[in-house]
Amino acid sequence: MATILPSAYMPTVEYVARLLREECVVDVGENYIKRSERNRAQILSANGVMPLTVHVENANRPRMPMRDVRIDYSKRWQHQHWVSILSAYKSSPYFDYFAADIEPFYRREWRFLVDYNMEYLQTLLRLMGASVELNIDERYVEAADDDLDLRPKRKKEDSTFVAEPYFQVFSDRMPFAENLSVLDLVMCEGRDAIDAVLMRCQL
Repeated sequence: MATILPSAYMPTVEYVARLLREECVVDVGENYIKRSERNRAQILSANGVMPLTVHVENANRPRMPMRDVRIDYSKRWQHQHWVSILSAYKSSPYFDYFAADIEPFYRREWRFLVDYNMEYLQTLLRLMGASVELNIDERYVEAADDDLDLRPKRKKEDSTFVAEPYFQVFSDRMPFAENLSVLDLVMCEGRDAIDAVLMRCQL
């Protein structure tokens, strides 16, 4: 049995928990799906959960392979994302430690979304001290009957994932927001994220 994951922008806590605890394959040979985690993530701002979207070229083109999706820099989405991250996490316990590693993803330009996502993921894993050898498949992965396929945009209602709560920047004014981008966890828990949270999530 394997867990099949899409390439994801600043992936969720569940995504990373599964990478650490299950046999996973990241499918970059699938077709791009609009308005999905492939180019969207959620962080926690002072006003609640905030979505962030990486702009891509030809987003409406049908059946576009993920490996061919190019990032669109005609709009200043990088600037908007970085300002949002600064506002959300500048007072978090680990922002000063990790900001220099995160900021280049909002200054440099990557041509392809897959390359951007994978390098960002590897950086986040490194910052939390996770040792994971990513299994990446450039051909479309056919799911077997016993595989857990997390590529569909609409996940099954009976998902078994249960988030393990952790301290969040705005815990004093709003309830815990579960399964945000793992960036939220990294900024709040640092290298304690694996033992404190990820290994205790219920999958």
